[in-house]
Amino acid sequence: MPAEVAAAAESVFPQLEALLPHVQKPIQYVGGELNSTVKPWESCDVRWALMYPDAYEVGLPNQGVMILYEVLNEQEGVLAERTYSVWPDLEALMREHHVPQFTVDSHRPVGAFDVFGLSFSTELGYTNMLTALDLAGIPLESKDRTLDDPIVLAGGHAAFNPEPIADFIDAAIIGDGEQAVLDMTKIIREWKAEGRPGGREEVLFRLAKTGSVYIPAFYDVEYLPDGRIARVVPNKSGVPWRVSKHTVMDLDEWPYPKQPLVPLAETVHERMSVEIFRGCTRGCRFCQAGMITRPVRERSITGIGDMVEKGLKATGFEEVGLLSLSSADHSEIGDIAKGLADRYEEDKIGLSLPSTRVDAFNVDLANELTRNGRRSGLTFAPEGGSERMRKVINKMVSEEDLIRTVSTAYGNGWRQVKLYFMCGLPTETDEDVLQIADMATKVIAEGRKVSGQNDIRCTVSIGGFVPKPHTPFQWAPQLSAEETDARLAKLRDKIRGDKKYGRSIGFRYHDGKPGIVEGLLSRGDRRIGAVIRAVYEDGGRFDGWREHFSYDRWMACADKTLPAFGVDVDWYTTREKTYEEVLPWDHLDSGLDKDWLWEDWQDALDETEVEDCRWTPCFDCGVCPQMDTAIQIGPTGKKLLPLTVKNAGPAPASSGHSH
Repeated sequence: MPAEVAAAAESVFPQLEALLPHVQKPIQYVGGELNSTVKPWESCDVRWALMYPDAYEVGLPNQGVMILYEVLNEQEGVLAERTYSVWPDLEALMREHHVPQFTVDSHRPVGAFDVFGLSFSTELGYTNMLTALDLAGIPLESKDRTLDDPIVLAGGHAAFNPEPIADFIDAAIIGDGEQAVLDMTKIIREWKAEGRPGGREEVLFRLAKTGSVYIPAFYDVEYLPDGRIARVVPNKSGVPWRVSKHTVMDLDEWPYPKQPLVPLAETVHERMSVEIFRGCTRGCRFCQAGMITRPVRERSITGIGDMVEKGLKATGFEEVGLLSLSSADHSEIGDIAKGLADRYEEDKIGLSLPSTRVDAFNVDLANELTRNGRRSGLTFAPEGGSERMRKVINKMVSEEDLIRTVSTAYGNGWRQVKLYFMCGLPTETDEDVLQIADMATKVIAEGRKVSGQNDIRCTVSIGGFVPKPHTPFQWAPQLSAEETDARLAKLRDKIRGDKKYGRSIGFRYHDGKPGIVEGLLSRGDRRIGAVIRAVYEDGGRFDGWREHFSYDRWMACADKTLPAFGVDVDWYTTREKTYEEVLPWDHLDSGLDKDWLWEDWQDALDETEVEDCRWTPCFDCGVCPQMDTAIQIGPTGKKLLPLTVKNAGPAPASSGHSH
């Protein structure tokens, strides 16, 4: 190995250590977590730096990064290390003392790796990406990078429309990453073994040719005089017109993470998580995650049991989160919850579902989930305040369902229920939102009645609706920040003015401003890159954090950069799009048929509901045939057996496990 390559990869910890006493929470930069992996640099020929572009406490528990970290490190000759966003206090010191962006595993400079992979679950991490690139000494724009700079790769849900960051990334992977990163590693390894022929362009071309890695530089965007996109065309022969998403089939073959990372500093989720299925076909029209992760693929009950057992042994956590977009919809959820609660009763391991659908909730399930843990609040997400709105968004929950479910919960000893709604949905009126207050008072009244107590609470939490790519609402106009705030103020006054119930109702809401910025970034095209760069250069960081977010900064930078293109913020956010319009992400194939999405958008405007295709005939959304996939669900008919028979005297040494 050339001496300069080895030198470039040396640990910067000696320089960093001197800075740590001067920053908040220095522990987050130290590394060495339980189950982290450090491999010798020289023994590997493909090296990945993986980033969740947010603070350690948010980034470390992220499942996507944790899974890819483990999948890559299991490979011979491949290493993966992690990096997170540094807080502004450390950023200033790193600039002053010339310390580059580093990995937490062995504090190597990010610029020394072959691939710098960023996972975006939200668009608000884009400015943090630019900070990390700059600190790493990697040119911000892909066109300025040389052979020795890493390939900058975007993944995660926001990568389904990577156009706003097209200037800053070299490549994007859409869909599931497990197999995709292995395929990419193989191509990079072969290219390096041949002596890196054709330079950077050649390796990117080899990735593009597969049809499953998107290389923005190989596509030109042409615009119409009115600012809309005329077409997106490959500018190099051999590059596909459309790039397809990756779908991992048979989750039991991918039981990751097997050795979940245990954080050193406190993080947002202190628990071990197991993904029990991927995908969702409920068809909620606002939900990008549900649309882009189709079809449904369930992990088997025995597969889940094995992952929980190994994960708890490897981590020592006392709570297990059963993750998915709608966990209570797993075809064997009752058996899973009961089996796990039985198995870990003596160890007092708690179970949690992130949020429960009103129509999938039942008290048996809830009792199993809280049998060994705490009886915290229950969260339900009706999303729309009125029956009419729930038809528009295809979230089929009647008010009777909700009251009945909540009544059961209060009657069985729960004291707190949280209800999540959205404001600013298509066709919504003030009246639709004010009905949220009526629903909350009915919930409290019912709770007091069945429990005979007055100390029960209902918290109403409201988020602003942001239309997302690859959903039926991708054409929808967004409600302006001013209108959102005015509507929420009316709701707040109605709840507070209720003498009888108002005090029992908590009200939490976000103002409409972050939603407009998120909307600009989620449905933007390449012209938005200029806005992101201007915001970064003006000091924009951690836009997902209320205390760091500045709406005024985003609007000022947009006003400065967008007029040159003849468009403005409203053009991207509050304007309704038409059927003929070429959307910035149309050349990226999520498997969903555009005409099917358009018909579903028309159904929404007509307030027509659509069933879940898991239990009814197919609606031709296009995913299964186009992606050569299929819905994979149980039941397997298996039960989760206890691992050891308790209280049966000492077990013979050989029979520790029964599967």
